[in-house]
Amino acid sequence: MLPPIEHRIAEELGVRPQQVFATVQLLDEGASVPFIARYRKEVTGELDDTQLRNLEERLTYLRELEERRAAVLASIDEQGKLTPELRAEIEGADTKQRLEDLYLPYKPRRRTKAQMAREAGLEPLADALFDDPTLSPEAEAAKYVNTATEPPEQHVPDVKAALDGARQILMERFSEDAALLEKLRAYLNEHALIVSAVVEGKETEGAKFRDWFDYREAIGAIPSHRALALLRGRNEGMLRLAIKTAPELEDPPRASSCEGMVATHFGIRDQGRAADRWLVETARWAWMVKLSLHLELELMNALRERAEEEAIRVFARNLHDLLLAAPAGPRVTIGLDPGIRTGVKVAVIDATGKVVDTAAIFPHEPRRDWEGALATLRHLASKHGAELIAIGNGTASRETDKLAAELMKRHPELKLTRIVVSEAGASIYSASELAAREFPDLDVTLRGAVSIARRLQDPLAELVKIDPKSIGVGQYQHDVNQSRLARMLDAVVEDCVNSVGVDANTASVPLLTRISGLNSTLAANIVAFRDQHGAFKSRAQLKEVPRLGDKTFEQAAGFLRIAGGDNPLDASAVHPESYPVVERILKDVGKGMREVVGDSRTLRALDPKKYADARFGLPTVQDILKELEKPGRDPRPEFKAASFKDGVEELKDLEPGMRLEGVVTNVTNFGAFVDIGVHQDGLVHVSALADKFVKDPHTVVKAGDVVKVKVLEVDIARKRIALTMRLADEAAPRKPHDAQERTSGKVGAGGTANRKPQHHASPAPRREPEAAGAMAAAFARLKH
Repeated sequence: MLPPIEHRIAEELGVRPQQVFATVQLLDEGASVPFIARYRKEVTGELDDTQLRNLEERLTYLRELEERRAAVLASIDEQGKLTPELRAEIEGADTKQRLEDLYLPYKPRRRTKAQMAREAGLEPLADALFDDPTLSPEAEAAKYVNTATEPPEQHVPDVKAALDGARQILMERFSEDAALLEKLRAYLNEHALIVSAVVEGKETEGAKFRDWFDYREAIGAIPSHRALALLRGRNEGMLRLAIKTAPELEDPPRASSCEGMVATHFGIRDQGRAADRWLVETARWAWMVKLSLHLELELMNALRERAEEEAIRVFARNLHDLLLAAPAGPRVTIGLDPGIRTGVKVAVIDATGKVVDTAAIFPHEPRRDWEGALATLRHLASKHGAELIAIGNGTASRETDKLAAELMKRHPELKLTRIVVSEAGASIYSASELAAREFPDLDVTLRGAVSIARRLQDPLAELVKIDPKSIGVGQYQHDVNQSRLARMLDAVVEDCVNSVGVDANTASVPLLTRISGLNSTLAANIVAFRDQHGAFKSRAQLKEVPRLGDKTFEQAAGFLRIAGGDNPLDASAVHPESYPVVERILKDVGKGMREVVGDSRTLRALDPKKYADARFGLPTVQDILKELEKPGRDPRPEFKAASFKDGVEELKDLEPGMRLEGVVTNVTNFGAFVDIGVHQDGLVHVSALADKFVKDPHTVVKAGDVVKVKVLEVDIARKRIALTMRLADEAAPRKPHDAQERTSGKVGAGGTANRKPQHHASPAPRREPEAAGAMAAAFARLKH
């Protein structure tokens, strides 16, 4: 019998059972992870949000396991086959896999060959030959020949049919032995290889998978990105995958070691006895026909699940970094959504994100109205006092950047700064129902320009309006379990939004929806209430919002800020339930609220233990004092922009050895992708991230980091750029055909002379990265 779920989780997480019991109770009562992590530290023993998320996930798994265990026990009991020994094994199963292994012989199934053999009365023959190998199979089988045609299920025409039926019974028995399955599974996980080969005739069509045309790697060691690349190749019909052991891959191939494991497990040995050869063949067929296929499917599924979990984890971490990227802040911003023939869409937003003006300009082909576009932008910037120009990083981004650079050069009095931002997902948002409700009178194309401008002001507030999967900071995100991915990404968004907090008087419905305790209905009610009654004056006023009860208020209040309200604490992360603690502090120091807030000297001189009590423990008091010192502090970093190099706008402009500045757009297990301003991200392989060994790229860089890189190699044909952050690394010589392409390339309109540096912020990649194996040829030197 296994220990209670809470004790198992405590042991796995390395915490006390009391912490787990308390947390489970809070979760079952409907408390959110952000609320528990921030405002119930005393109850949980200061478990952080990561521990709480792991606990929540493990709790869900183990509860599902218990439900399945109960269903399995009931099913076997109904069949009248539940022995005390079997019950004990089932009750001791600690994984879903082990539970299903035990259930396998009792699981209802279609009529099998083994079942038909039993109906023909051949099970005694199978038992006799297995128990006593000295018996002659042919002589013993002759006793079971039955040529009668009625009833038809008992018809056994000859000795061969009798032996075949007995073999089917033993093969099924062997393949459903839980202990054997566990042994074989463990052996294959340690020793088996995943082998891939190109499907015949698909060599040209599947060229992008050519690194996998003849490939093998240990299944227990293959990284997630390579596993997902192989599985994608199989799903697209370009690759054949198989699980093989080393002997099977020899030339000539030998029998798998697993065949011998099957025979050994059941005590089968060829000692020259009459039935030994027949039993050895039965064990071999059990492996080849049943066990190998079953375990290959299972191992492939397990590999896919492991790879998906890792890919989801990588996506979640990148999304976290992107959502918490530095905001430019409340500054008037011009958003430019670049386009060639359709023109550049322009939207001006004020410091609060409100749209104050829009336009369309056509500086590029076919109109080439460069001067008219400059005049329009100058007028808008001057009229609204714009400080920033946000340029989407899609088609015509660099050409549009030249336009903004020209505007800044001609009119320095405007004091503008231009920044390129990611437009990943902007088109999806622009055409969404949410955007239509937000901007009912605005053209779809102009909504994209608004989104680009707002992303610069506050990436978090704008990106929450987009399905996280559309932001594109993962590896193979379209190949993984979509419901699992959605749950993980939603948790990341929730954690990020609540770690920053939101202004209840300006936050949008999508942003409010992510607040602890709120849903889309309550978020809409909050917005409708403030539209009708004006800005909230206090947190207490939130209780007047329809359907926002005491429980919801408890969960949400600490994350909703009221700037400029009646109580300065309402603009902080101090929860209203803790206001009495602040009142005791104020009484003790003899000062008013506005005098104490921000007074570091006074606050740091206080002893937190003095204000702790049975309800508000030391962790809460310490958090209150920190918040009073810096109320409403933003955990996000200070805004910083990267400068792209003048004249480097396309792949052909790159030369090995160039030192450039760029922005990390995506971090995977095999390296980091960096936007250097040429419409194609370059890869810094994990081995080139630092002068020391790096196991996890995320420990060195994260999405949004501004980094300095050197170009190692450029493959124009495959659109791949090898970069290094070890600036002393030696670059590869330029390839001759690349040089020819370079000299034959044309300089874009407007030239490259005297251009001011372009900036980049709030990044995300424009395409999903290939696997590391697919980079192998291009980055061979780098891997050494």
